[in-house]
Amino acid sequence: MAQKKKKADPNRKVVADNRAARYHYALGEKLEAGIMLLGTEVKSLRAGRINLGEAYVGVAGSEVYLYNAHIPEYLQGNRFNHELRRPRKLLLHRRQIDRLIASIQRQGMTIVPLRLYFNERGMAKCEISVAEGKKLHDKRQATKERDWNREKARLLRSHN
Repeated sequence: MAQKKKKADPNRKVVADNRAARYHYALGEKLEAGIMLLGTEVKSLRAGRINLGEAYVGVAGSEVYLYNAHIPEYLQGNRFNHELRRPRKLLLHRRQIDRLIASIQRQGMTIVPLRLYFNERGMAKCEISVAEGKKLHDKRQATKERDWNREKARLLRSHN
C-alpha cells in the first residue's frame, strides 16, 4: 500500500533537514525531542543556521545528547556566544529514553537526528529516529527506484 505524503505543517518552521540520514540509514521509529539550547544558539537557529550533516545522538548515563551539531556563532552575541559543537541535551520522557537505550544495545541500531524545527509554540524540537545502517546494495536499490520513479513521472507528463 502506498504511503500518503504528509502535508507540510504550516505551524512548523523547519530549520535543518538531515537528508543524508535518509540515504545512509533504514529509519525506524521516529520521536520528537525537545532540545536544551543557550540564548545565542536559539538566535542562530532562528536565522536558519545549523548543520546536522555530521550530527549524531548518543547516550551518556541515562541521558540522551545531540553531538557534533554545528550551530555557528550569533554575530551580535559578542562575549556571550556559545561553543560551536558542544553536546546538547535532548529532552525525552524516561520511558522513551529506556526504549532508545534498549534498541541500541540489543539490536545494534543507532539514533540519528532527522530535522530540527520550531513548533507552533516557538520551542526548538529535534526529530530523531532509531535507524540501522544500509548496506551498499540497499543504497543502490534505493537510487535505482528513485531514478525509475522520476523517469516514469517524466514519461507520464510528456504522454499527457
